[in-house]
Amino acid sequence: MKEATGELNMTVITVVAIAAIAAIFYIFVWPSIQLNLQATSACTGGPGNTGKTEKYSWECGSAGADGTFTCKITNGERTTTKKCDNDTQ
Repeated sequence: MKEATGELNMTVITVVAIAAIAAIFYIFVWPSIQLNLQATSACTGGPGNTGKTEKYSWECGSAGADGTFTCKITNGERTTTKKCDNDTQ
């Protein structure tokens, strides 16, 4: 019986540790990944691309002499900018 209790305790500790790691990922890492994916998507629209969805808004500037442009993406809480090549279209 003592062995079964020890195994149950280790199982509980493992489940709690996995849940804690998942919570940290979901709270801190996942929003950054989503914002970066949206930034990449905004770049494919090309220079002058603007738009808005339920969660995100983006605005891309005009292309410079080197063919690059910058897109600004906001989701209400976070804002990021991404330098895009005009070749991404």
